[in-house]
Amino acid sequence: MLHSALIGFPATGKSTLFQLMTSAKDAPRGHGKTETAVGISKVPDDRLDILTAMYNPKKRVPATIEFTDIVAAGKSGAAALVDVVGYKNADALVHVVRAFDDDAVPHPAGSVNPARDAQAMEDELILADLGVVERRLERLEKDIKKNKSTELEKERDLILSCKDALEGGQPLRSLGLGGEDLRRLRGFQFLSAKPLLLVINLGEPDVASAARVEDAAAQTGLTEFLSRANTLAVPVCAKIELEIAALEPADAAAFLADLGLKESGLDRVIRASYDLLGYMSFFTVGEDECRAWSIPRGTVAQEAAGEIHSDIQRGFIRAEVVSYSALTTRGSMAVCKEHGEVRLEGKEYVVKDGDIINFRHAT
Repeated sequence: MLHSALIGFPATGKSTLFQLMTSAKDAPRGHGKTETAVGISKVPDDRLDILTAMYNPKKRVPATIEFTDIVAAGKSGAAALVDVVGYKNADALVHVVRAFDDDAVPHPAGSVNPARDAQAMEDELILADLGVVERRLERLEKDIKKNKSTELEKERDLILSCKDALEGGQPLRSLGLGGEDLRRLRGFQFLSAKPLLLVINLGEPDVASAARVEDAAAQTGLTEFLSRANTLAVPVCAKIELEIAALEPADAAAFLADLGLKESGLDRVIRASYDLLGYMSFFTVGEDECRAWSIPRGTVAQEAAGEIHSDIQRGFIRAEVVSYSALTTRGSMAVCKEHGEVRLEGKEYVVKDGDIINFRHAT
């Protein structure tokens, strides 16, 4: 399952947003040095709703993302993350940035400044990673003296490149590393290498003027920050999200329409987390179940089959594929077959977002 971790300085509304996104008001938290809550969010997808209406299945199963919210006693920012497995193992970081004024909840820094806070957290992530890099370099130098090898030297060169970037104030996600370099760094779980989603928590008066990301970024001074690699943003208003959560679905939709919004900020955060990680969905449909399956973009059919079951991947024969648009336009699989829109694809077929697939496999 995909895993995103929420980070943020105190008084940002982070835990409120976590509870709303995951319906985890009573989520278990640990005790002692850290308090941890884990919740599951369903990825909103209108396509699954339409397929469910077509097939009326016994079960509807959306794609999901796991979110972690951790509060470390006496610590804030990256200092609270370095030794926390729940964060280090996250696929992405979601930084909740305060952009609202509230005299009843003073900002710890004395003023509201989203650009300052975003950069301050970035600096902490960089410093945390720099400590890991320096310790690894010390160990590598000792190992190379004892047993000189090409692999160790390649790792040292890569770690030195990371050190140069971090000392220059660059997060590791900006390096665009891939292939063997990513493999060598995977075990370190560098915080600044993870994709970053900024959740700009607006005040209620600012929602109308900053509903679009571009407007919110300009209004909060985050335009330059958001031009960086693997960095996205979503504007929300936690206060309004609380009001929406208390409404019936029809009333919530009307409320959003009055604000000029098509969906809640929480849905946009969940969807943006999914997109940031480079994931997409394919579907399986039928009278028993309609389900969305999460796979990285570029996944081939045989690997996608493994998301359903390893036996299907091992016994893969063919993938019976129809596009979402074809199926919903024609109204049934039978009519799609009549029009030649159901294809048989081999194991190297690259699955497309929205494909409806039935895997043929040996038992």
